[in-house]
Amino acid sequence: MARMQLESFEKNDLAAEGGKGEALYNLGLMYSTGHGVEVDLVTAHKWFNLAAMKGSDAARSCRAELAAEMSPAQIAEAQRQAREWLASQ
Repeated sequence: MARMQLESFEKNDLAAEGGKGEALYNLGLMYSTGHGVEVDLVTAHKWFNLAAMKGSDAARSCRAELAAEMSPAQIAEAQRQAREWLASQ
């Protein structure tokens, strides 16, 4: 099972590097639920934010739900990471 999760993570990570919205959303789901990775709300928010920028309504909804559980500093960090990721593409 762990191998499948790792393969899924690697596939989504590679697709996200290409800016594919669905992969960005899937990475947000993985980090928000701890599916194959440690739960990390800042990283999840970053991926949902990037997916939302690609037009994902589901990512917008998930990002809003996460933001309600996060501090302003965590949200700011997630936004900083998203900008950094965009600049690296």
